[in-house]
Amino acid sequence: MFRTDGWKVLMDELRNNALQINSVEATKDNEDLNFRKGQLNILAFVLNMESTVEHYLEDSNDSV
Repeated sequence: MFRTDGWKVLMDELRNNALQINSVEATKDNEDLNFRKGQLNILAFVLNMESTVEHYLEDSNDSV
């Protein structure tokens, strides 16, 4: 999955979205700030998924 062109396109789109969401200037109020923090948390999880999976695979191979 991580090697497909679709995954690479998705990651590029999510990185661009994260830059826009991370703008403090566009934040309206405290509720909006908390919403943006949640969005960034989810984006970070997905953007780091490939390295997380690879790390777990390496660890599982080392323990065998």
